[in-house]
Amino acid sequence: MQKKLDDYVLPKKVLIPRPIILLVDTTYFGNIGVMAFKDALGKRIIHCRLVTNESASDYKLGVKELQDEGWVIEGIVSDGKRGLLGGFGDIPTQMCQFHQVAIIRRYVTKKPKIQANKDLKVLGELLTRTDKETFEYALDLYAETYKDFLKEKSTGADGKTRYTHKKTRSAYFSLRRNLQYLFVWYNRPGKLKIPNTTNGLEGYFSHLKSKVRIHRGLKKERKIKLILSLLLG
Repeated sequence: MQKKLDDYVLPKKVLIPRPIILLVDTTYFGNIGVMAFKDALGKRIIHCRLVTNESASDYKLGVKELQDEGWVIEGIVSDGKRGLLGGFGDIPTQMCQFHQVAIIRRYVTKKPKIQANKDLKVLGELLTRTDKETFEYALDLYAETYKDFLKEKSTGADGKTRYTHKKTRSAYFSLRRNLQYLFVWYNRPGKLKIPNTTNGLEGYFSHLKSKVRIHRGLKKERKIKLILSLLLG
């Protein structure tokens, strides 16, 4: 296997550029970071790059390279990393709704005890199952119901005044901040359909990692070649 990897030359993909929706994300194989750009409809990885850390600048370089090759990118779906939402000029960017749900769960926990957090958890779970208008109405209703709770402050032992329910506020305001990017997929007549999650790419990563795990013990250079051959071969 190792000799085959040493001799293996990655074939040059012959892909015809066309209008596409991109799913973008980065995964790690130990200390090897792989940033992938997947055609959401054609279900193929059309570009990838090795990275040390996930950064908006690397995503933008990847998008630029694809555009230079002639690809017409009509939309991008990402996990909402800083600098990605709204960061590609006039290309619409959709935030993965499941990542937003995970953000809320991280702040209010899986089993919240106070009612404001229970309601916020339910609101987050509604996100992937409803339309834009219904969700915005529910979010406004939550804000009105808990407006005093969200503004509540306490004085600490150091004499400084801080918001009492910081985690609830963080969860709520993450929804407010990301709202304009959570329903980009919604109501696009005559245009390519934008997925509302990056699940199509994350599932691909899981499958890829199961294949790579079979070949434990490879040196880094061989492991990289194996990963790229599976991604692009």
